[in-house]
Amino acid sequence: MKQLILIRHAKSSWEAPLRDFDRPLTSKGIQDAHLVSTHIVQVLPKTFLIWSSSARRAKETALIFAQNMSYPIESILFKEELYTFDEKKLEQIIKSCSDEYEHIIVFGHNEAITNFVNKFGSTLIDNVSTSGFVNIIFEQKSWQKIEKGSTKNVVFPRDLK
Repeated sequence: MKQLILIRHAKSSWEAPLRDFDRPLTSKGIQDAHLVSTHIVQVLPKTFLIWSSSARRAKETALIFAQNMSYPIESILFKEELYTFDEKKLEQIIKSCSDEYEHIIVFGHNEAITNFVNKFGSTLIDNVSTSGFVNIIFEQKSWQKIEKGSTKNVVFPRDLK
């Protein structure tokens, strides 16, 4: 069995004239990341691996979640290739995970996340919101062979307010 948790980065700012890759979180994004990350602690597996897009907004979101989940920030793997909006690319990256890991948490971007959870999960989701958390369980023993899984938990900031 494999467990995948996908988390969309928190709300980011468009105010400064920055490249998309360099956009920081807004104060609302920071609050929402804290809100969701403290709420989901009780549904996390005991051990897991965290991968994050190296885009600033995803990194900042991953750091907030890691802090609230008591996960060592130096253990987060920041991956350039997770800066993608394409679910096929996201699927390739997830399927490349070593089978020694049963549980992975991935911080990334839309449309890739919403399209991935609709392809592989059992619950149709119109849009995974910023700071959105989606947990999918796969019966397969190999990441490379994951197929349709079962959506176990979905948590969006609006559900907690």
